[in-house]
Amino acid sequence: MSFILSEQKNNVLILTLNRPDKFNSFNREMALQLIAELDKAEKDKTVRAIILTATGKAFCAGQDLAEAIDPNGPGIKKIVDEHYNPIILRIRNIEKPIIAVINGVAAGAGANIALACDIVLAGKAASFIQAFSKIGLIPDSGGTFTLPRLVGLQLASALMITGDKLSAEDAKGFGMIYKLFEDAELVEKSLEFATTIATMPTQAIGFTKRLLNASATNNLEQQLKMEGDVQVKSANSYDYNEGVKAFLEKRKPDFKGE
Repeated sequence: MSFILSEQKNNVLILTLNRPDKFNSFNREMALQLIAELDKAEKDKTVRAIILTATGKAFCAGQDLAEAIDPNGPGIKKIVDEHYNPIILRIRNIEKPIIAVINGVAAGAGANIALACDIVLAGKAASFIQAFSKIGLIPDSGGTFTLPRLVGLQLASALMITGDKLSAEDAKGFGMIYKLFEDAELVEKSLEFATTIATMPTQAIGFTKRLLNASATNNLEQQLKMEGDVQVKSANSYDYNEGVKAFLEKRKPDFKGE
């Protein structure tokens, strides 16, 4: 059984978490399958936007705890080092837009994987839970890095300490969700959104993602220098030339993502 479904529609790749009977919680096989699919997507030039979503009523309940406590299982160190850390690093380092489409509860590592994506779309039934404190763990999957940058240190602390559930509407108000859709329209509206993103200058979007990642550690002078260097690369691209020509000719640009 494939725990990650993969389907491409035009230039949009849809990766779907597929353990609905376990609320799409991760086991080792599912994590390694997702890593492999992300690796393929990074190399495939026909993929210009990636949707990460899920089957069933939940987006992802985080780690499958039965595997985590299994004496014959991978163990927590391997789960963090070989499953979640590589997933987060790929989401951040693949220079293509990755859009999380949240169809239900996103808990624990599931929440932090979603928040690591470039854009988060959600249905009104979605919710987010930093569930780690409920079982005596600390937030992983980059949560302690990502969440305070989205919502501020104090709110991130409260959410992580209490493990309280956050509704989709509250999450949008706090800046964790870009667009909120009616649940019945989520799939259609999200695909429309991603399809539009996939027609944009993909290389420039990838460069923007690179700069945003660097801004977490650069000072202003370093960031300005990096912006200048990357802008020169952008100005040498096909899409820049096409974008300027289209602007001057008052027509819609036909970007190729290169």
